[in-house]
Amino acid sequence: MAVEKTGTQQKRLNILGDDEFTAIFGRPHFTYEDRCHYFLLSQPEKELLQRLRSVHSQAYFVLQLGYFKAKHQFFVLDLQDVAEDFQYVLKEHFNNSELTDFRPIDKFTRLRQQQMILELFSYRSCGTEEREQMRKKARQAVTVSVKPIFIFREIMDFLSEQCIVVPGYSFMQETVGQAITFEQNRLIAMMQDHLKQSHIDALKALLKDSQGLYEVTQLKREPKDFSLKEIQREMDRGQQIQPLYQLAQELLSTLGISNESIKYFASLVDYYSVYKLKRLDEWMVYVYLLCFVYYRYQRMNDNLISTFIYNVRRYIEEAKSAAKDQVYERYAENHQDMKRVGEVLKLFIDDSIASNTPFRDIQEKAFSILERPKLATVADQIVINAKWDESAFQWEHIDQLARQFKRHLRPLIRMIDLTAPSGHDSLMEAIYFITRSFRQNKSLGPYASDLPHQFLPNNVKRYIYQQDSDGQKTLSVDRYEFFIYRLLRNRLEAGDVFCRDSIRFRSFEDDLIEDEQWQQKEKLMADVGLTTVSQPIRDHLAELEQRLEARITEVNHRIASGDNEQVQIKNRGVHNRWTLPYTRDTDSINHSFFDTLKSVDVGSVLHYVNQRCQFIESFDHILGRYAKQTKEEQVLIAGLIAWGTNMGLGRMGEISDIGYPLLVATSDNFIRLETLKEANDRVSNATSQLSIFHHFDIHEVIHSSSDGQKFETGIHTIRPFEKSIPNPFR
Repeated sequence: MAVEKTGTQQKRLNILGDDEFTAIFGRPHFTYEDRCHYFLLSQPEKELLQRLRSVHSQAYFVLQLGYFKAKHQFFVLDLQDVAEDFQYVLKEHFNNSELTDFRPIDKFTRLRQQQMILELFSYRSCGTEEREQMRKKARQAVTVSVKPIFIFREIMDFLSEQCIVVPGYSFMQETVGQAITFEQNRLIAMMQDHLKQSHIDALKALLKDSQGLYEVTQLKREPKDFSLKEIQREMDRGQQIQPLYQLAQELLSTLGISNESIKYFASLVDYYSVYKLKRLDEWMVYVYLLCFVYYRYQRMNDNLISTFIYNVRRYIEEAKSAAKDQVYERYAENHQDMKRVGEVLKLFIDDSIASNTPFRDIQEKAFSILERPKLATVADQIVINAKWDESAFQWEHIDQLARQFKRHLRPLIRMIDLTAPSGHDSLMEAIYFITRSFRQNKSLGPYASDLPHQFLPNNVKRYIYQQDSDGQKTLSVDRYEFFIYRLLRNRLEAGDVFCRDSIRFRSFEDDLIEDEQWQQKEKLMADVGLTTVSQPIRDHLAELEQRLEARITEVNHRIASGDNEQVQIKNRGVHNRWTLPYTRDTDSINHSFFDTLKSVDVGSVLHYVNQRCQFIESFDHILGRYAKQTKEEQVLIAGLIAWGTNMGLGRMGEISDIGYPLLVATSDNFIRLETLKEANDRVSNATSQLSIFHHFDIHEVIHSSSDGQKFETGIHTIRPFEKSIPNPFR
């Protein structure tokens, strides 16, 4: 985390960018519509205004009140800077009085006005007690994530919930920085207590120069594709760091570092060079390295499982394609044979053949036209109207791929530890069985009679079991093994089989807190502010019922008074009824103007948007300057469309000319939460600069948007977009 030095030489975090700082802490800049809204006075506000004496003081009060409504903050105003707002207030509330005195009011009057506003809105200023609460909240937040922007947001949410005026940015910087320093000192102390010398030596070895390249630099490299050579290197890296991963599992749990912080600390190892890491605090570097090893090992399992899924899909598609070709060839061959069968049938009506000709001679002549086996096959097809079994052809092709899929898939099965929710899962029993055999370097052939088979469906057994020379049905071990792989691939993609040492393929339960921690659920919920969850359900329902009744009464009152323009009131005798103006079926959904426009594919739209705001530049490689893969706009856009439309990379690889391996590598290396947020930020900022943007406001007010629709929100939300942040522990 970059820091700046103030006049007192105190280091402060640069949490917000210039635009974000202005959006949160800057004085509002009102349009005419904003002035009409925020400077409109209610009856209680008018009564407060009468308690002030001079027009100058009253006008200043209205300005402070309007700005507080907009941002729930106070500002020291220079009336020259807010001249337009000042003149509007004079015109609207003081009969267009002309004031030439633009001096600010004295401090005592300004603070008294602020106190009046606070009491009116049930807010309180940020005093000593409130600041101590903020520090406590920051220390709670830092245990969830050490990212300064996350801690800042948590404090802002706390201030909003507690109706506390946001203090100055410098205090927010100090509070976040103190929380991060407190967490840093806690981690260092615990590392010094728990880290043994052998562990330190193992971690230091990662920063040593080995054959011209640091060990940690080699670990940063991820497979470029799904080739056997690249995946074998990945497995070698996993085996290399497995002892450190086991250490990280134990220590990180003891240190109480959250998954979000683990990911962040791991990213710092990617962000910094080895030279820079060696200049940081030694004990914190050990924390970074442990988190990096922990995260990298799980990424390794992600890569291996993705490779497994890709290869199984590839073999299935290859078998299907080969089977279709074979069926086509059989039909083509059968078509030719049918012509010859016709010639054979003509032998029975051929008058040139004497009636006393021996049947053997006729057979020989028939077999000269079409060989006996083919003639028998065609005859059987005519009798039973049989069709070619495409599934049988697929399994025959799997037999041909046996050596290939064993060479590619067995090493993955040996390396990955899989589990399922149910302890009694017949498929998992089979997986555990073959995994144990492979890890002992034993083949499955000798265990054919012992292999678990309860998971085999009846419609597949006819292909898995084959007849031997004695007519006995025996298990085809190769087909059995591949069928396990096929089912496993389906269940991995469906989320029914998990890998605990993974990021993408772990179960939901793995992300929950431990049962021991959950025993203190009341304290946990209180710490994070979930007071509603700990409230008795009957009390909560009663409270919700009261709120609902109040809202229903309010809605009915607005309808009855005619304030709600979206409701139509119909008078029928002494009773009134109201209805909504439903759209008729004959009404056009879109304006006829849009019918004249031609359709444009999503890819072209994204390409056009990128030309205007360069959002593709936000997608930087996860390895930074160590990356070898170059960013290709077409591939990246294809990946964004695949995820955004829920199509998936597999389907995108099938329907496009971009290979699945390239799509997966690009997605893993470039598409992350941080890069997506920055790209969205660029698009949103560019959109807000368009002249048409404000035409979609509701009553001249900007609201949140979902799928192009506008919805009002119940509360004001301030969520500055997160930026890529370096190390906060410098």
